[in-house]
Amino acid sequence: MRKALALSMAAAMALSLAACGGSGSSTTTESTSTGSTSEAAESSTTEGGTVANKDKPLVWFNRQPSNSSTGELDMTALNFNENTYYVGFDANQGAELQGQMVKEYIEKNIDTIDRNGDGIIGYVLAIGDIGHNDSIARTRGVRAALGTGVEVDGVINSEQVGTNTEGKSSVVQDGSIEVNGKTYTIRELASQEMKNSAGATWDAATAGNAIGTWSEIFGDSIDVVVSNNDGMGMSMFNAWSKANAVPTFGYDANADAVAAIAEGYGGTISQHADVQAYLTLRVIRNALDGVDIDTGIGTPDDAGNVLSDDVYVYNADERSYYALNVAVTAENYQDFTDSTKVYEPVSNQLDATAHPTKSVWLDIYNAADNFLSATYQPLLEKYDDLLNLDVEYIGGDGQTEANITNRLSNPSQYDAFAINMVKTDNAASYTALLNQ
Repeated sequence: MRKALALSMAAAMALSLAACGGSGSSTTTESTSTGSTSEAAESSTTEGGTVANKDKPLVWFNRQPSNSSTGELDMTALNFNENTYYVGFDANQGAELQGQMVKEYIEKNIDTIDRNGDGIIGYVLAIGDIGHNDSIARTRGVRAALGTGVEVDGVINSEQVGTNTEGKSSVVQDGSIEVNGKTYTIRELASQEMKNSAGATWDAATAGNAIGTWSEIFGDSIDVVVSNNDGMGMSMFNAWSKANAVPTFGYDANADAVAAIAEGYGGTISQHADVQAYLTLRVIRNALDGVDIDTGIGTPDDAGNVLSDDVYVYNADERSYYALNVAVTAENYQDFTDSTKVYEPVSNQLDATAHPTKSVWLDIYNAADNFLSATYQPLLEKYDDLLNLDVEYIGGDGQTEANITNRLSNPSQYDAFAINMVKTDNAASYTALLNQ
């Protein structure tokens, strides 16, 4: 099967302190050979003629088309055609889990967690992207659980605080927690969007630098470190938290973060990447086969693949599939050590005669993103074989949409598309290409 590897793993390792291994794909190529192009073009033809690009299956994944300021879904993009869907995870459910995980850890370790004994449990927060729905949800989830959130227009403020040494910020407030008859103050000492000088968000190196600055300012007032993802969380853990025995909490259940729980990493959230990756390609397979979209999802397919309703939900109004999340802590982390293992209930190979090979164009917004490059893409590469899909993987730089869209110069050679945008506002940059 032809595969264009979306990234150079060496570059990803250099750019992400938390990179955790690669896949067995072949070397990246941005162009397609004449023979492959011809084969793909033929696969886009049905008995009724060539399928227009605007009518081909389209799956948005990981970044849901939406307004980055308000979070309002872009229903035009989600209804681009009758075979358009979004695949991600239940951001609010996961955010609540992360916040609860941090709170429960504090309660369980209350006798030792207050490092300077001042009665204030101070935490710092690494924000991935202030305009990303998932980042917003996770910031709100932590603040809600710890009582530090301030509501604005009925929702918790998700803005960055900067520094909040004395607890006087208007963005957050001091929370409180009572354990064993004693009341403790919980304070968000600092929070910051982790954006590097080139504009890439969720940046691990920036987080590593930030924890160095924060530790100089706050010292042993920092009792807990929280991050919107494991890439940033592990950067802070390796740079400072581990040596100072400060529990750090992330999100994504990346392999290195799960392994680090044995060394004091506080915990993480599995967003069931194995289920997400399967759904990303499964809905495409179903649309290409012309079968019910629920095939191999809620209803068994002819190979026996099926998902139970405790690992995903489907919202018909939003045309969105959401994987459900699981907290990963010291109690269960050994069950999550292999982040690239396919989900057993949907691991059966489809028959190539009944489900002939089709060509898919798929992009990863940031080739250096640890979760996407070291967890999500390796899973996709396993499922594309099982589902008989010939996927071309395109890696972006995490900064500019054009770095990706410029490489979709001939959409007619593909049967379907799976798109992971740089910014959630930019769905039209892709649909415009498919409408030509």
